[in-house]
Amino acid sequence: MEDRNWIRTLLLAAAFLGRWMASDPAMAQDVSPTGPGPREIPIPRIQGPLGNLPGVDQLPVRREMPDVMLMNDGTRVTTRAQWERRRQEIKRTLAYYAVGQMPPAPGNVKGQELQSELVLDGSVKYRLVRLTFGPERKLFLHIGIFAPLTGGPFPAIVLQAGTPPGAPALPRLPQGPNQGRGEDVLLLVGRPPAPEPGAPAAGRGGRGFGAEPTAQSVASQRAGVFRRGYALVVFNPNDCAEDTTLRNSDGSWAFRTTRFYPAYPGYDWGILAGWAWGASRVADYLEHDPAIDAKKLIITGASRNGKSSMVAAAFDERLMGAPVVTGGGGIGAYRFAGPRKSETLDIMQKKYPNWFSPNLHEFWGQREKLPFDQHWFLALAAPRPFIALEGMTDTISLPQAVQQSVLA
Repeated sequence: MEDRNWIRTLLLAAAFLGRWMASDPAMAQDVSPTGPGPREIPIPRIQGPLGNLPGVDQLPVRREMPDVMLMNDGTRVTTRAQWERRRQEIKRTLAYYAVGQMPPAPGNVKGQELQSELVLDGSVKYRLVRLTFGPERKLFLHIGIFAPLTGGPFPAIVLQAGTPPGAPALPRLPQGPNQGRGEDVLLLVGRPPAPEPGAPAAGRGGRGFGAEPTAQSVASQRAGVFRRGYALVVFNPNDCAEDTTLRNSDGSWAFRTTRFYPAYPGYDWGILAGWAWGASRVADYLEHDPAIDAKKLIITGASRNGKSSMVAAAFDERLMGAPVVTGGGGIGAYRFAGPRKSETLDIMQKKYPNWFSPNLHEFWGQREKLPFDQHWFLALAAPRPFIALEGMTDTISLPQAVQQSVLA
């Protein structure tokens, strides 16, 4: 009975945040028409640790959804041991073709509390914590932790949103010239402008907190989370990976020159994988925070942050997913995306190829050759609770594509 109550409360809390994020105009998905195939400037190849898997020309056409229970050698999964092996096959396939290869956990996450204050009439305590990790612990990420003052430890909702209150806004690269416009972003190469001495940070990034959030304002907007007995942990995914399609003069992604990426040059992870990897570092820290029940962590976000929440829940078994309005490249199956304004594989590769593995671009116009589909992410999340909040009339996500992922 306790497990049922926990799952029911999870769904209520996720739905609460989902309604808030889905009602925010900033969360609206972009819409773009289809267009001709790309005349791309090649992205320099990164040979990752997974080696090479078959290219699109070596893969068969599969109009049906690829079977998650069929191992690479054709054996059907019938035992738990086989499923554990199959999980590793699925992870490798999704990393290689879908989101890019992520570095392993660094194993050295440390946290330093920078400030704290009481909010909501003293019923909730807010803490700003700076995490350090990675090679020589030179990487960092600011997180904000809101937890009821009494009781606990509390299950926690990890929300990918804006910069935590009190944290410094990091300098930002500009967006690519065609980003999100439905034009082929691979046609143009830009050069990141050199920052002028003393130039301010280029915005606080993220979505949903406003320009200068305070701990009181963030807590007030989400007071229902605390009434339901949850903690709330927030971080800005753009502090993990900069969401820009800007290219360097050699064709490489400019985002690979900032944040976590220079520390791991041998990995071809895209933006969504960078955000998901950051969420896992948050989980690393929360495992040692006395206010948090680290066995009950929920990862959520809307739109692009919903996609990365899905990725995080698939690759990190400590996290339960509650993504919201994920659009193309999210919950909905690529094979069933379209027509009308739905975000198909081709559209996503025109608008936001930086979000994904560079190997995904090879499937332009050939989605039926994909050796996976988006239901594989959901399979990796099982048997943990997982809820996806999508609109029944959302022509971007397309309900039938979402339904096919769930059914498969």
